Amino acid sequence: MNHDSRRSFLLLGSAGLLAAALPMLASAQTAAPKNRALFQVTDNDPGRWNLILNNMRAVREGVGSEGVEIELVAYGDGVLMLKGDSVVGQRIAEALKAGVKINACQNTMNSMKLSPAEMLPEIGYVPSGVVEVMRKQQQGWAYIRS
Repeated sequence: MNHDSRRSFLLLGSAGLLAAALPMLASAQTAAPKNRALFQVTDNDPGRWNLILNNMRAVREGVGSEGVEIELVAYGDGVLMLKGDSVVGQRIAEALKAGVKINACQNTMNSMKLSPAEMLPEIGYVPSGVVEVMRKQQQGWAYIRS
C-alpha cells in the first residue's frame, strides 16, 4: 500500500466513524437535560403539604413535565399524611397522576405500626426516608425542603 492509498484508507475510515457518531451527537444535543427535584416532608400539617404540593406543581410547570423528574419522600410525622384518610389525599392523587413519585418511609411505618393497606393507593415505599434523601443528593438531585 503506497502513501496515497494509506491516506485515502485513513480518511475513509475516519469519515465512517464520524458518520456513525453524528446521530448520537445530534440526539445528545437535542435531548433536554433531565432536571431532578427531591422534596422531603416530615410534617403532619395540611398547610405544609399544600405548600409542597404547590411547589412541585410550580417546578413541573416551570421546567415542563417532560423535562423534570420529581420525587417526594415522607418520613417521621409526614407519613401520616399518606394514610388513606388524608385531607390532602386528592392532591396527592393528582401529583401521582402527573408523574410525581411519592414514597413513604418503611422504617417510620414500622415504628408507627402502619401497613400499606392503611395508606393511599399508588404511593411507593422506601426502606429508609433519610437514606433515600442522602442517596438522591449523592446522585445529583436538587434537594428542596419547603
